Amino acid sequence: MIKTVFFDAAGTLMRPVRPVGESYALVAASYGMNVAPEEVSARFRACFGNAPPLAFPGAQNNGIQELERDWWKTLVTRVFEPYGRFERFDEYFTDLFAYFSRADSWRLFPETEETLASLKRRGLKLAVISNFDSRLFAILEGLGVAPEFESILISSHAGYAKPAPEIFRQALERHQTGPDEALHVGDSVEKDAEGARGAGIQGVLLDRQAKLVGAGFPKIKNLSGLLPLVENGR
Repeated sequence: MIKTVFFDAAGTLMRPVRPVGESYALVAASYGMNVAPEEVSARFRACFGNAPPLAFPGAQNNGIQELERDWWKTLVTRVFEPYGRFERFDEYFTDLFAYFSRADSWRLFPETEETLASLKRRGLKLAVISNFDSRLFAILEGLGVAPEFESILISSHAGYAKPAPEIFRQALERHQTGPDEALHVGDSVEKDAEGARGAGIQGVLLDRQAKLVGAGFPKIKNLSGLLPLVENGR
C-alpha cells in the first residue's frame, strides 16, 4: 500500500524558463563573453555529468551554502574554460547564481499543481528528494508548491546525493515509511529510478520525450500518469 510519494525537483516538478545554456550565454554576453548557446549547453552537460556529487558529508549546516556556491562556481568555471580569459567572471557568476535562485527563472510543468493536489486528496504524503542546493526551498515557495510537501530533502543537507541509497533511506526515516510503501518519481534513469530501487523503493521514470531507456520501471509521460499507479498500489 502506497503511503508516500517522493519527487525529484528540476526536470520533474519544474524546469528553467529557458534552456540552461541559453541563460548562461545570455548573461555571459552582458559581461563581454560571447559564446553560442548550443556550445554552452554542450559544455554544461559534459561538465555537470563529470562533476562530483553536490554533497558534503560532515559539513556544518552554517557552512553548507558557501560550499554549494563554491561547487557551482567550479562547475561554471569549467564550462567556460575553452573560451579563453573571462575578465569579469566573478561578477558574471554572482549574477548567474542569483538568476537561478529566483522563482521567476523557473516554471512548473503544466500538470504539477493538479497532480500534487490529487495525490493529497487521496491521503498520500508528498516529499521531495533532490540533488539541487539550498536555493530550492525558496524556489518551490515562490512557485507556490512548497506547502504541498511534508519535507524537502536536498543532497547537500543529507550528505549524500542520488543515486546513493542513503539519501532515500533518510527520506523514508523522516516519514516513517517502509520502502514498499513508497514511490519515487524522477526524470533520470540512474539517479532517480535506479537510485530508488537501490533503496528498495519503486522508482517511476518520468519520460516526457519518450527517449529514456530503463528496464523494470513504470514509465509515465507526465506527472498525471502517477494517479493510476498510486491507485493500483493502494
